[in-house]
Amino acid sequence: MPALNTLLERAASERDQALAALRQADDLAGRQQAQHAQLAAYRVEYQQRWASQFRQGGAIEIMHCYQSFMQRLDEALAQQQRQVEMAAGAAQQARETLLARETRVASVRKLIERRTAEHQHAIDRREQRQTDESAQQASWRARHGNALSTGH
Repeated sequence: MPALNTLLERAASERDQALAALRQADDLAGRQQAQHAQLAAYRVEYQQRWASQFRQGGAIEIMHCYQSFMQRLDEALAQQQRQVEMAAGAAQQARETLLARETRVASVRKLIERRTAEHQHAIDRREQRQTDESAQQASWRARHGNALSTGH
């Protein structure tokens, strides 16, 4: 049993580490998603602001600068989207690891419960045997004790 308790402590520690890793991964995924949302909102705002400027007329050079900046903004959004996907993948992997560690802890606990029950069952059987033997000896003594006292 001490070995199983040590195994349980180790499995619980690994589970706790996996839980901490999941929390960090979820936090990172949330921050990446928030950055993506901010960047997308900025892109929409920038596009709307310049759309009204272009309705009033503007130089071709300004239009080229706008298009160049929009292209870089789109690239930044695509890169940020990849970061979001990577962070989400890492969070999913952390969830799967945590599930495996929780399953391991539950399995070890179940094994300990089973071994404890088996041990208790063995103790109960031993006590029952002792009780049965004591009863048989008392019965034998009672029969033979009566036979010896009557002279048979």
